Amino acid sequence: MLKKPFLPTACSHAQFPKLLSIVALCLSLLSFPLFAASPNQPKGSKPMTTLNTSDQDVTTQKQNVLSLIQKMTSNFEQGNLDIVMSTYEKDAAIMFEPGTAVTDAEVSKQIFAEFKSLNPEFSYSGHEVIVTGDIALHIAPWTMHGQTPDGQDITETGLSVAVLRQQADGGWKMVIDNPHGSYLLNN
Repeated sequence: MLKKPFLPTACSHAQFPKLLSIVALCLSLLSFPLFAASPNQPKGSKPMTTLNTSDQDVTTQKQNVLSLIQKMTSNFEQGNLDIVMSTYEKDAAIMFEPGTAVTDAEVSKQIFAEFKSLNPEFSYSGHEVIVTGDIALHIAPWTMHGQTPDGQDITETGLSVAVLRQQADGGWKMVIDNPHGSYLLNN
């Protein structure tokens, strides 16, 4: 059981304009090619690319990472918590609140169940996936619309930052999941 509201308070009326500005900045930064290949690029380095589902040259591994994120999100919205938990490694660190990592799978599942009571619906405004070897980084601005048990509509936004590891079977699982990646920008 969470000891205080588990949704961030960053969307209070006083802070909402600041949060909106930060989200807009994040979105503009994610869509701007900051790391384009240049003649001065160090030998052996790779330009960072953003994953867009319309790009024809997206690698299979990046697609697999994105598929896992989408699997987790859609199953969470549907309340399939066993499938949600299967997208994480056994001792994954999940940041349900900024600054607090939960590494116990049973506790994580309980928190997901409590959060599901809001009937959340998520949308992403973009995805960036970086893969090197058996490690991947997924970054995505998100919006969640839901309703409290007493009928109050809520909307939350954030920046998801997840680290994934490729498994022995070739699939991917999350090792670290921080949906509050923009927290430091607000403080």
